[in-house]
Amino acid sequence: MSAGISQEEALEVLQTLRSDEGVGGAAAVRGGVTALQLLQKEHALGDIITFCSALDSALGGGVPVGKTTEVCGAPGVGKTQLCVQLAVDVQIPVCLGGQGGQALYLDTEGSFLVQRAADVAQAAVEHCTLLAHDHEQQAALKDFTVENILSRLWLVRCHDYVELLAHCYLLPDFLTKHPEVQLVVIDSIAFPFRHDFEDFSQRTRLLNGLAQQLIQLATEHSVAVVLTNQMTTKVWNGQSKLVPALGESWGHAATQRLILHWEGTQRLASIFKSPSQMEATVPYCITEGGFRDMAPPPSPTALPSSPGPSSSVQQSKRPRVEARPP
Repeated sequence: MSAGISQEEALEVLQTLRSDEGVGGAAAVRGGVTALQLLQKEHALGDIITFCSALDSALGGGVPVGKTTEVCGAPGVGKTQLCVQLAVDVQIPVCLGGQGGQALYLDTEGSFLVQRAADVAQAAVEHCTLLAHDHEQQAALKDFTVENILSRLWLVRCHDYVELLAHCYLLPDFLTKHPEVQLVVIDSIAFPFRHDFEDFSQRTRLLNGLAQQLIQLATEHSVAVVLTNQMTTKVWNGQSKLVPALGESWGHAATQRLILHWEGTQRLASIFKSPSQMEATVPYCITEGGFRDMAPPPSPTALPSSPGPSSSVQQSKRPRVEARPP
């Protein structure tokens, strides 16, 4: 993937995409499918587990493949940690409940750390080794090593919104040449669009075009698209509150929206928007091994033990809504 096109060229690209919408729509009608076929396809695509079983249960199995998911939150709450976790977990062998795929990570903030990815990969390898019982699973894990995980995680650094638009335009060709890629992460979508922009109407047009392109990408190439977004302060009736950045119209861009936030010292993940799951809030924590469930408090009569990573295999009852996002 190459970069370096001008702003004018990026705009021409998006205008071309918009002009093709009518052709694409006609093709979709001619090649229409039934609702049952779509449902069967969604089930076949599966989900990418997060290693936080409470969140996986609330999401209906994990982050869905074939759809776009937006992860919002304040700095330091764990957005990048979740993205790195997903980039590792998408590579878990199929026989162990994973996708056996690869990941593409578009980093716009320079927050991706290879050593952190290696630590998360090492924890995932150790955890999956404990789960492998039969010969097929043990054989599959021979290829599931830290070195192989890192070699299947494609990293692209985007320094501004022009480079991001250029790389996104090239994504269909990249995914066609690399069909093993089943996860595309943009961390973050907000950062390049919140700097050096005086014409907000132009920003809105660019973001709307990009959103439609990513939705189409997720559907046609059967990949999970995960976007991180920052938070901004909004004053309403004399009171300020934190809301996702990029405006209200952007809030409709992704298929589902997940908001990570704090409640005191506790990290919470809230499903704020989803076409299939009810709103829910679950706790999580960031450990040396990655994104995990909150460890239960020690029993007064039990000996203390070191909590291991969640298997994310057992599906618990979907939690009820406990709190609204800020």
